[in-house]
Amino acid sequence: QVQLVESGGGLVQAGDSLRLSCVASGRTFSSYAMGWFRQAPGKEREFVVAIGWSGATTRYADSVKGRFTISRDNAKNTVFLQMNSLKPEDTAVYYCAASRVVTSDPLSYVSWGRGTQVTVSS
Repeated sequence: QVQLVESGGGLVQAGDSLRLSCVASGRTFSSYAMGWFRQAPGKEREFVVAIGWSGATTRYADSVKGRFTISRDNAKNTVFLQMNSLKPEDTAVYYCAASRVVTSDPLSYVSWGRGTQVTVSS
């Protein structure tokens, strides 16, 4: 399995952008699909987006389509989440996770980071 560390969160205003990064340890990063999930206070963790091992396959939650973009750099063991046109409802702790398949099912993810806080003020 891989160990994952997220970064890039912060406090921004509505309409601003943020770019999250998730760095993985280990030599097998390129064999994993990667996903981003988020959890707002008092709510369950929800799927945001996932990307296949090569980057050719992606899946987005409807709530972020057209605003968020996932990408990966296998040479740097890193997956990115570019978040544009942020809304207050995007406020949450964002987690990256590793899976063997591109899926929105959190039960399919075998490794999780500790998360990074994103707060969007109105």
